[in-house]
Amino acid sequence: QVQLVESGGGLVQPGGSLRLSCAASGFTFSSYAMRWYRQAPGKERELVATITSAGGSTTYADSVKGRFTISRDNAKNTVYLQMNSLKPEDTALYYCNAYLYRNYWGQGTQVTVSS
Repeated sequence: QVQLVESGGGLVQPGGSLRLSCAASGFTFSSYAMRWYRQAPGKERELVATITSAGGSTTYADSVKGRFTISRDNAKNTVYLQMNSLKPEDTALYYCNAYLYRNYWGQGTQVTVSS
């Protein structure tokens, strides 16, 4: 079965960095685009970044452009989100997503940006 397991979240000060990882299994990872979403308390889930199956193309939400970088290692079935220059408004639960014939989600990893 499809499984997505996120890791790497934590508490970081404003201006700091974190690297999130999402380990995928149960499907042909290299054939599918992957996405990172986030959801802050009281807000709707927001698409943060997308990477195509081979990693040749990426897109970002305007709010993270220039600060976040999505990447993938198809040999390790893992997608990453490098987050730099973090702001308090980046605080959220971050989810990995794969759309096969329906959406699949991981359990999420909490990112808290606070001094």
